[in-house]
Amino acid sequence: MHAAVTVFPGSNCDRDLKVAFEQAGFKVSMVWHKDTELPKGVDVVGVPGGFSFGDYLRCGAIAANAPICKALVAHAERGGYVLGICNGFQVLTETRLLPGALMRNANLKFICKPVDLVVETPESAFTAGYGRGQVLSIPVAHHDGNYVADEATLDRLEGDNRVAFRYAQDINGAARRIAGVMSENRRVLGLMPHPERAADPAHGSVDGRQMFASLAAGLVAA
Repeated sequence: MHAAVTVFPGSNCDRDLKVAFEQAGFKVSMVWHKDTELPKGVDVVGVPGGFSFGDYLRCGAIAANAPICKALVAHAERGGYVLGICNGFQVLTETRLLPGALMRNANLKFICKPVDLVVETPESAFTAGYGRGQVLSIPVAHHDGNYVADEATLDRLEGDNRVAFRYAQDINGAARRIAGVMSENRRVLGLMPHPERAADPAHGSVDGRQMFASLAAGLVAA
C-alpha cells in the first residue's frame, strides 16, 4: 500500500499525516507542491492541514492551482482515493473534487479543541471500521471550517448518504453540522477534524486511528 502526502508552503500537519499512514502499514511518499506527477503506484493521496500559502486569497485556493493538484485531480478521476483534512478539505472544495465551500467560523474565532464527531455512514473505505452513529473524540483546529452549500446540494449529499461525519453540537455554524463529506464514488473524503491527531495514545484519543486502518484493510481486500 502506498500513500502520498502533499506538502505546500504553510502545511503543518504533513508529518502527522505521514505517521498516521505509516502506523496503518502504508509506505508514504512526501510530494512537493511543484511536482507535476505522483509517485508510481500510489493508492491514496493525503492532503494535510495547515495554512497553505498563508491562506491568502481564500483558504486552499492557491494550493488548488499548484502543479501537484492537477495530478491529484487526475488520480481522483481514475478512481484513486483522496483524504483531505482541514486545509486539505478546503483544497478539495477549491479543486471541485468535493462540493460546497469552507467559510469563516460563525463566531469569527479560531477553534482548537477536541470535539464529539458522529459517524454518519460506515459505507466507505474510510469509515468502514466505525459504526453508524458512533461518537468519536477528534480534535479540530480551524478558523474557516464553516461548511456551506446550497440547499439542493445539501439535500443531495444527505440523500446519497455522502455526509461522512457530523458535529454532535454546532461548533462553527456549519450547515446541518456537517464536518465531512465524500465524492459520488465515495473515494474522496474531506473533513475538518484531524484524525491524524487522534491516532496515538499520547494524543489522548485513538478514535482517528481506525480511519487509516479501515482504508488499509479495504485496499488489502481489493
